[in-house]
Amino acid sequence: MQIRKWEFKDILKISEMEKECFPKEPWSYQMLVSGFESESFCGVLCEDGGEIAGYGGITVTADSADIDNIAVSEVYRGGGMGTAILTELVKEAQARGAKKVFLEVRVSNSDAMKLYLKNGFKGVYARSRYYSDGEDALVMVKEL
Repeated sequence: MQIRKWEFKDILKISEMEKECFPKEPWSYQMLVSGFESESFCGVLCEDGGEIAGYGGITVTADSADIDNIAVSEVYRGGGMGTAILTELVKEAQARGAKKVFLEVRVSNSDAMKLYLKNGFKGVYARSRYYSDGEDALVMVKEL
């Protein structure tokens, strides 16, 4: 497996994976393009045999960063790919001068919460009815 930064040509495949990994609320192709075009954004992906198996994105502004999303194709889950992507995003935030990294996670997504807790994130508060279907989000932070 190889981790590298997104290229524009990757966005179509990433948008297809968004639908697979986040059927309730996937980012659209246009949302992904807008993020990619922002100077404050960095996207990384993990390839296996030339196929995108997982990806993530982070936005860094001033001294804080927000993880926009992390997704791993179902067949690759549980193999450490999420951790590798998260680690790369946190390194990028540090390199850009961030002191804290924030993220939101669905309260029902226990696997993601375990990943974030294992990697030094802590829950700070809940955002009530954050998602369009009314589900709450847990806001988590990691001090760098």
